[in-house]
Amino acid sequence: MSELANCTRCDRLFVKGIRNVCFNCYKEEEASFQTVSSFLRKQQNRQAILEEIVDETGVEEQLIIKFIKEGRLHPASFPNLTYPCTHCKKPISSGNVCKQCSEALRRDLESFEEQEKRTNQSMEKRKTYYMFDS
Repeated sequence: MSELANCTRCDRLFVKGIRNVCFNCYKEEEASFQTVSSFLRKQQNRQAILEEIVDETGVEEQLIIKFIKEGRLHPASFPNLTYPCTHCKKPISSGNVCKQCSEALRRDLESFEEQEKRTNQSMEKRKTYYMFDS
């Protein structure tokens, strides 16, 4: 069902359907995508890195990253097309975090879950009532 929302790019009010941006911003994004796509289709530009694409096309870095995350630009076709890990800023070509950060987060989560388990066990022991006959 459609609802009213503010555009995430220009903050205009629009009827939200499939997209999170208004029609005008959507048209601008599509034009930017065509610019980036036509730049990368040229043989000499297939090895370009993100910064070079931004410099040559004038398209915002975040918008190019959005195209990659949406699967519209495939890093398999463009081997140097990477973006920074959200945690450590190391270049990655898929997901939000690199393998090292992912492993660190997994270990931290396991540690937290183990600590929670110990805390819950100690709380269960405290709930025990003892009765003594006099």
